[in-house]
Amino acid sequence: MRAMLIVNPIATTITPSARQLVAHALGSRLDLTIELTNYSGHAEELGRKAVADAFDLVVVHGGDGTVNQVVNGMLGRPGSAPSGPVPALGIIPGGSANVLARALGIPRDASGATDQLIALLNAYERDHQWRRISLIDCGEIYALVNAGMGVDAEVVQAVEEERRKGHKITPVRYWRVATPVSVRFSRREPNLVLERPGHQPVSGVHFVWVSNTNPWTYSDDRPMVTNPGCSFESGLGLFALTSMKLIPTLRLLRQLLAKRPKLEAEQLIRDDDISHVRVSTMAGPSACQYDGEYLGLRETMTFRAVPAALAVVAPPGK
Repeated sequence: MRAMLIVNPIATTITPSARQLVAHALGSRLDLTIELTNYSGHAEELGRKAVADAFDLVVVHGGDGTVNQVVNGMLGRPGSAPSGPVPALGIIPGGSANVLARALGIPRDASGATDQLIALLNAYERDHQWRRISLIDCGEIYALVNAGMGVDAEVVQAVEEERRKGHKITPVRYWRVATPVSVRFSRREPNLVLERPGHQPVSGVHFVWVSNTNPWTYSDDRPMVTNPGCSFESGLGLFALTSMKLIPTLRLLRQLLAKRPKLEAEQLIRDDDISHVRVSTMAGPSACQYDGEYLGLRETMTFRAVPAALAVVAPPGK
């Protein structure tokens, strides 16, 4: 099997020894080509190259951002056909959050993830079947885990600014950035209109989060669960608020971080399995994000579920 190993050498938790371990283990099992990302956008270029050169498998040793770029490089823009057969995706986590890998049941350490990947390759040789997962079509790009319009995107933008200043984003720093951004956001008039199948449009929405799986993200080791019934094998998860009053919002945040979340609130709009969501603004554009990357300001966004869009080397879904 021909495989490309794409490594982000500056990812948060990747060390030279881990890199060598992964390369040696996979090189003894696969016809392996190793590529290091060297600049912004390089991972997407390598994803396109993997398709053009007809690789069977692409293994990404990096964080969620690198994985997202590689997948978008392999698939191309939503609505267009890939330039050739799309390789299966394997992940050796190397970032700080590694939301996609953890949601797929992949160990967080490089050694454990590599051992699992090799075991799954052996299983593939027996039954010739990869697991397939859905993606989120955001109109101009694919999201693998989540996307949103509103406060989450403004937090992402603020966190990216901290990174540009050279600050490491730990969970503590993240919440130090997120809290004041969220408080300022909550004081504004709601600006969004939400449309979903089978329901009347809802105006006066503060923010809309769309999920491809459960959990929505992680705060260090604690999952943040917005849509318990959402999975890579279902439709999209929707989580939106029509009010951000302080006490009810804090109560809901506590529910999101609970071990057994019971999500109940008058201001909450939630669905775990829908085909698409359309969000538009009432007065001026709103910030958007996908997989923790800032997309920019948009007046309208449509998020669509794309079932079984990507083959992954991961344990079977639950």
